[in-house]
Amino acid sequence: MGASSTDELLKSNSSQKERYSKHVHDNVHGNIYLDPVFWLCNSLTLKSFRGKLRDLKQLGLSHLVYPGAVHSRFEHSLGVYWLAGTAVQTLKDYQGLELDIDDIDIQTVKLAGLLHDVGHGPFSHMFEREFLPRVLSGSNWTHEDMSLKMIDYIVDQHYIDIDSGRLNRVKSAKEKQFLYDIVANGRNGIDVDKLMETMRVMGDEICYRAKDYLTVYKLFSARADLHRTVYTHAKVKAIELMLVDALLEANEHLGISSSIQQPAEFWKLDDTIINAILADPRPELKKARDIILRVRRRQLYQFCNEYSVPKAKQEHFKGITAQDIVCSQDYCSDVKFLIDKEERISHLLPTFCQDMIVRVYAKEPHLVEAVSDAFENFQMKTYGEKTQVHSTPEKKKRRR
Repeated sequence: MGASSTDELLKSNSSQKERYSKHVHDNVHGNIYLDPVFWLCNSLTLKSFRGKLRDLKQLGLSHLVYPGAVHSRFEHSLGVYWLAGTAVQTLKDYQGLELDIDDIDIQTVKLAGLLHDVGHGPFSHMFEREFLPRVLSGSNWTHEDMSLKMIDYIVDQHYIDIDSGRLNRVKSAKEKQFLYDIVANGRNGIDVDKLMETMRVMGDEICYRAKDYLTVYKLFSARADLHRTVYTHAKVKAIELMLVDALLEANEHLGISSSIQQPAEFWKLDDTIINAILADPRPELKKARDIILRVRRRQLYQFCNEYSVPKAKQEHFKGITAQDIVCSQDYCSDVKFLIDKEERISHLLPTFCQDMIVRVYAKEPHLVEAVSDAFENFQMKTYGEKTQVHSTPEKKKRRR
């Protein structure tokens, strides 16, 4: 790949950029201006990129419980592009000479923000964390690694004239790690859209004022609350379990999991896979179609109960299977107990903003009572006490 023919545009001042840039109106950020280097390469930013990410919802299946949760990864990525540019420009304004931040760095961070989600599969993280492990035992596939392959695919497929050195800087940051942290901060989880105004780079790491500790805590607490009440809502997870079962039934016939080996095939894989399954009349896909129709008719797997794994047990936590619960049906205990520990309710204390929750579902209503009882027995066998907050309601147990 030769040198970019658009490098001379990188020295344009901000007023020139707004004058000669295309813009997209965003409900959160207002007008998002796409720099000339991006819209001159519109095959990258507006055609292929847009087509892929518009059919991937940012919050997976949450919209089936919260109807307003419908924004796509396209909208999200545009927002990250804009905020990443603002963040790196802020660092340049205050520490530009010290950190040797140049215009190429700014463009690199923006491009990384724009493309950071192109490796996602259908239904947000469900594809990666729930589906693939069931069909590819021991798989270490991640959407981050796939994003790197997809970037190369986009550039090659559309003959994008971009300097290979800059492309490598977009894909990984061997120097100036703080630039990569603006988009995806694996060190402390505070990404581009968080505490932008007070950040400062020290020792190649983005830092914040000590007096902002309460704001940082609120950030993690709010994120944990959203995960518990929205992203992992009991019905959202029930729908996820059902969609995983549907994909498992369809996988062999549609080659869903094999698409991760070929970027050209993975590019076609998005949330519309549901419609593809429903539209396929083959008898082999009947089970998959029936599961999807159950979701649409709201005949969901029944949530039975949940418990929070005690902190002391989390380090050596082993995945729990349906067989583990089934094998606990005959366990008996007459021990009574009080809910006298906060961790029975939640681990969301100022020093710990993450819960490990184990939930159990019954695929049919008449199984709720047996599953619930076995679930309680399993807790007694594993921890010597019931760690769930309350028993499954009798009304739900009697449902037939």
